[in-house]
Amino acid sequence: MSVAPYPLFLHLEGRRVLLVGGGPVAREKGLALVEAGAQVHVVAPRVDTELAMAAAHVEVRAFLPVDVDDAWLVVAAAPPGVNREVKAAADARCLFCLAVDDVRSCSAIGAARLRRGAITVAISTGGAAPALVALLRRAIDALLPDDIGAWESVATEARAEWKRDGLPMAERRPRLLQALNALYAQDGRLP
Repeated sequence: MSVAPYPLFLHLEGRRVLLVGGGPVAREKGLALVEAGAQVHVVAPRVDTELAMAAAHVEVRAFLPVDVDDAWLVVAAAPPGVNREVKAAADARCLFCLAVDDVRSCSAIGAARLRRGAITVAISTGGAAPALVALLRRAIDALLPDDIGAWESVATEARAEWKRDGLPMAERRPRLLQALNALYAQDGRLP
């Protein structure tokens, strides 16, 4: 049995992220990184137009190991041989490298994500079964209530009060459940 990866959410706003690759998969990853506020720097022999317009910087050429310098994160969406080169350069500089659909060239594994307002759910199989992850993401999306934004508002307000009042963590979850149930009691819906 292999060691499970450690899940983590990164604050990338204003940080340089190197994206090696310029095709449709790179476009998807690059646009998600831009949405996260990253300063995406793309290096690839050919770059999708939409990705080129969204990126902070584009170099239309082959990858060079120095491209990873000053990056906070490296994403490789290129052929396997290039992905291995990218990972080697990232490893040499103690940077995490996410290689799309190429687990052997990864030191970080991406997750399928589902966003509703401030709530993000990430799902991963450690790179073993991406299709299963996509199915699970759709299933969870169907299960989440449409008004989950109200849940987030209630939880955020309650947390501020509880922190101010020094309420112990063990008492917070039951109180949050009561507060969420109260949302539905107000309009007669079942929780």
